[in-house]
Amino acid sequence: MELLDWSLLNATLRMVAPILLAALGGMLCARVGIFNVGLEGLILIGAFSGIAGNYYTHNVFFAIVIAAGASLLFALLFGMMVVVFKANEIVVGVSINFLALGLTTFLLRTIFHTKGAYYDKNMHGIGTWDIPLIKDIPVIGDIISGQSPLVYFAFLAAIAFYIFFYRTIFGFRLLAVGYNKVAASTLGLKAIRYQLFAIAACGILCGIAGAQLSLGQVTMFSEGMTSGRGFIALVAMMLGQSHPLGILASSILFGLMDAVSTRLQGFSIPTEFTMMVPYVLTLAAMFFLRDKGVETNQTSQQSAR
Repeated sequence: MELLDWSLLNATLRMVAPILLAALGGMLCARVGIFNVGLEGLILIGAFSGIAGNYYTHNVFFAIVIAAGASLLFALLFGMMVVVFKANEIVVGVSINFLALGLTTFLLRTIFHTKGAYYDKNMHGIGTWDIPLIKDIPVIGDIISGQSPLVYFAFLAAIAFYIFFYRTIFGFRLLAVGYNKVAASTLGLKAIRYQLFAIAACGILCGIAGAQLSLGQVTMFSEGMTSGRGFIALVAMMLGQSHPLGILASSILFGLMDAVSTRLQGFSIPTEFTMMVPYVLTLAAMFFLRDKGVETNQTSQQSAR
C-alpha cells in the first residue's frame, strides 16, 4: 500500500464533505454576528437522525430530509436562546453539544436496544454517482467520480454561497446585519429575522453533514461518531476568514489530513497516533489564528448587542 496515490485524493473529497458543510453553516452564523460552537452537536443529531430515518422509512432521501429537519429544530432552539432571549452564545452552543451527545446515546439504547453503535447489514446507505464523461478521464475520473451526491452538493454549496453573498441583494443585507446590527436595523432590516434565517440554514447544513457521515461514509451510527469534526469545522471557518472559497480551501486541507490519518493505519502505525493527525493540524491552526479567533468572537459579541 502506498501512502500517496490518486485514491488518497478520492478519499479526501469524501472526508471533506461533513467538515465543509458544517463550516459553511458556521460561516452563515458568523456573518450575522453569532459564533456558533454548537456545530458538533448539530452534526451528531443529523448523523443519528439519518440512521433513524433510514431505519423507519427505508428511504435514503427521506433519511437525509429527516436528518436536516432534526438538526434544524436544534438550531432553532439555539437561535431562540441566543437571538430572542439574549443568552450567551458560547454557553448555549456548549449545551447543545452535550445535549446532542446525551440524547443520541439515550435514543440509541431506546430505539435500537444497543450500546455503543448500531449497524444493520441490510440497511442501504447513500450511493455513489459516476459522472458521465468525467469518469472516463484518466486520473481526474478516478478522483472526482464515484462520490456520494452530498459530496458534490457540499462543493456546489460553497460556490453558491459565494454568489449569494456577493451577487445578491439578500446576501448583501445579511452581511450588513453582521457588520453592524444596529445600523442595519435603522435601515429597516429585520436583524433578528436575518439571524434566525442564518442559524436555521446552519442547522440544515449540519444535518446534511451528519447524514453524509453516517450514511455516506459508513452506514452505521456510533456514540460520539462526529469525533470533533464540528470543532474542526469552526477552525476551518476561521482559517478561511468566513469566506466561502477560503473555507473550501481550508476544509480540503483538513479533509486531506483526515484521509492521511486513515491511510496511515495500514502501515502498522498505532491507531492512537494516526487519529491524532487532523487534530494536530487543528491545534496548529488555532495557534496561528489565536488573535484572529479572539477578534472574531469580539466582533460577534458586539454585533449581537
